[in-house]
Amino acid sequence: MLDKIWDGIKNIPYGIDLIKLAFIFMVSCLSYVASKKYLLGLINKILTKTKTKWDDVLIKNKVFNQLILLIPAMVFYYGLKALPTLFPYGQKLVYIYVTIIIILVVNKLLDSFVDIYNTYPISAKRPIKGYLQLVKIFVYIIGGIFLIALILDKSPWGLISGIGALTAVLMLIFKDTVLSFVASIQIASYDLLRKGDWIEMPAFGADGDVIDIALHTVKVQNFDKTIVAIPTFKFLDHSFKNWRGMEETGARRIKRSILIDQSSIKFLDDELMERLSKIDIIKSYLEQKKIEIEEHNRNVGASPESVLNGRRLTNLGTLRAYILAYLKSHPKIRQDLTLIVRHLQPTADKGLPLEVYCFVNDTDWANYEAIQADIFDHILAALPEFHLRAYQRNALVDHRVINQAQT
Repeated sequence: MLDKIWDGIKNIPYGIDLIKLAFIFMVSCLSYVASKKYLLGLINKILTKTKTKWDDVLIKNKVFNQLILLIPAMVFYYGLKALPTLFPYGQKLVYIYVTIIIILVVNKLLDSFVDIYNTYPISAKRPIKGYLQLVKIFVYIIGGIFLIALILDKSPWGLISGIGALTAVLMLIFKDTVLSFVASIQIASYDLLRKGDWIEMPAFGADGDVIDIALHTVKVQNFDKTIVAIPTFKFLDHSFKNWRGMEETGARRIKRSILIDQSSIKFLDDELMERLSKIDIIKSYLEQKKIEIEEHNRNVGASPESVLNGRRLTNLGTLRAYILAYLKSHPKIRQDLTLIVRHLQPTADKGLPLEVYCFVNDTDWANYEAIQADIFDHILAALPEFHLRAYQRNALVDHRVINQAQT
């Protein structure tokens, strides 16, 4: 029975060579299994014990997993030399296979290079992931040209020279890639963006930390933990706010207003002056102002019959002096940066805005909000001491209605 099968195989064209080819293929597969089990295991075991970190990155990115794929190709190639009739066909397959493996290995090495580079502090200021992605595209294009050349039995250099005629088409296809590359260069050159920066870009709903800067996209993790992917070239034609300057300065700005009911603003009388003089941080201010105003009024001969004659202190002006003194004595307020308490334009339906403009010495979001809330809690609670009211729409009308109901 076996003799008949053997005779039948002999009668098939290349029958014996096909059996040998199957055997060579089997041996190649076994060489891969053995290499993966023993050789790769030995390499990983040795490299994990070294003190250097870059070899751990190579293991993590499975560079050696791709390299051992060349071992079965070598076994298959040298086995084919025993089959002169099939060698030309098998040789082409091996070359195609090796080219693909080389492309994969280069890709893994580039990934490893990025990971190693990211371990250095400079990576936050000068990310290179986008540039290496461009290199990857170039590697894929060149690798694809060599694969086509192998399949068609053509010179790869002839194919490369022919691509020049397709430049316009390629520019159209890779338009976004070219724009992203230009944007990446400008972002790096002008230091507009770094990994870890807090940015705001309302056009794309981004308000959070930059977690990745690649060739085509910049990923931002918002504070609600959603992730926004913004095309890199969009940073050239859309405005965005980078909060890095705040973090580097170590100060975060407070710019908030309290709306003052304008009907509660008045001149200080003797009773209110005496009451406010008991406040330690403005006691000297009031004494100085009292002397200054009395001297001025005496010099100009201002009549005391009307408060509009000469100069007078107001409860709102005294409140501004109090808030300024309070902020200057506050341990969380930066005294070397702008510190202003000012009026804004009054409105008919929103009262008089009294704005506090200063900088907190803590940039942590939660701490900043707590400090800001404490400051404005204190100011709001202090208003009645100055006979001032915070403006609330219809509050005065509601107050009159309540009084009328009670009478």
